[in-house]
Amino acid sequence: MTQNPVHYVPIFTTVVATAFSIVLYRHWRRHPQARYLFWWMIGVFLYGVGTFTEAITTLTGWHGIVFRAWYISGALLGGAPLAQGTVYLLLKKKTADRLTIALVSFVAAASALVLATPLDPSKGEANSLTGKVIVWWWIRLLTPFVNLYAVAFLVGGAIWSAVRYKRSGDAPSRVIGNWLIAIGAILPGFGGSFAKAGYVEVLYATEFVGLLAIWAGYRMIVGDRVISIHRVQRETMAEASRSGSAD
Repeated sequence: MTQNPVHYVPIFTTVVATAFSIVLYRHWRRHPQARYLFWWMIGVFLYGVGTFTEAITTLTGWHGIVFRAWYISGALLGGAPLAQGTVYLLLKKKTADRLTIALVSFVAAASALVLATPLDPSKGEANSLTGKVIVWWWIRLLTPFVNLYAVAFLVGGAIWSAVRYKRSGDAPSRVIGNWLIAIGAILPGFGGSFAKAGYVEVLYATEFVGLLAIWAGYRMIVGDRVISIHRVQRETMAEASRSGSAD
């Protein structure tokens, strides 16, 4: 059977994710106290792990260990680590830390189940990945919780930031950048719906375009000289905390 050329797109997505994660790593090393950068770096790296498993499957066929790595890094985690970065931007550090503990605990438990479940390769395809091969089918019911968390904070946070910058009227590039991040985060979920219906090619294409949009949004934001509203918010929170301690 002739291989669909779109099935090779994850190879290019993996290359882009690797380059982007290196950029984020360097940014984080310059500002090691910025936990949101750390989580964004982890998120893009895991994004690349997910597309790497897709690429391996395309090139070498289906393998159980590759499938499990794909399900944990892609289907289960999805954009959650990126969303956790946004959590550290939008919420108080104490609240963000608590949400981190909850997210990591949930994902760790779900991942253990993914590693333990038997697999039925006959329900899958030779050169693509699908959750249908999981024998303990109820494990697939856990992924929407993480995915909704990612949508709420990654997409919702980007839209909220775009609206705030729009109202301020002095940071048009940050408005566009946040909209690009929101669109880029939505696209893989859109493609995932098609993948569940058997059109995995749509997922591969939206993963690639979505990551490019997120990177473009990031570049527009970091290149803007306007002081971040999130920086002002964090400094205000810190000042209020110090004042409260003094009282």
